Amino acid sequence: MYKAVIIGGSAGSFQVITRILHSLSPNFPLPVLLCLHRLKHVRSGFVEALSIKSGIPIIEPFDKEQIKPGKAYLAPANYHMYIELGNKIALSTEEPVNHSRPSIDLSFVTAAQVYREKLIGIILSGANRDGAYGLKKIKDLGGLAIVQDPEECQVKTMTEASLKMTKVDFVYNTNDIIKFLQNIKS
Repeated sequence: MYKAVIIGGSAGSFQVITRILHSLSPNFPLPVLLCLHRLKHVRSGFVEALSIKSGIPIIEPFDKEQIKPGKAYLAPANYHMYIELGNKIALSTEEPVNHSRPSIDLSFVTAAQVYREKLIGIILSGANRDGAYGLKKIKDLGGLAIVQDPEECQVKTMTEASLKMTKVDFVYNTNDIIKFLQNIKS
């Protein structure tokens, strides 16, 4: 039924995303697209830190890289990550959006246009509004919208902005997000 999961997060999301990735089995049936705000001048260590506990391989994709099930694709530092028809990733150094590069909104909007009702979008803890519009586009195009419970977030700005902009399908704590993902079948 679903073809991809896209997750956006910023301040306070690292531990949550680590727990989510740790919970995924090596035969997880979908690609996981990760757009996380991170320091633009730190080029190494982030993928390695996430990979230590991840159940699936984590890749910082190259431009035009093919998206495959059972892998997590992390937007590289200081690059926008677009999802293109034909299951490909495009990278760009265009101007920041919402003071961010990578922009969660850009990744979410392009993924929504490609996967439509077959996309699951998840917004985690974060300190700005980036991702709220993108999650709305996922919902508008028939996808499933999940927001981390703001009461659990270290920084509520991103999740609260998403809830104000979109009638989401679920507001889940981390354990519920994990259970939801573990129950996905191909």
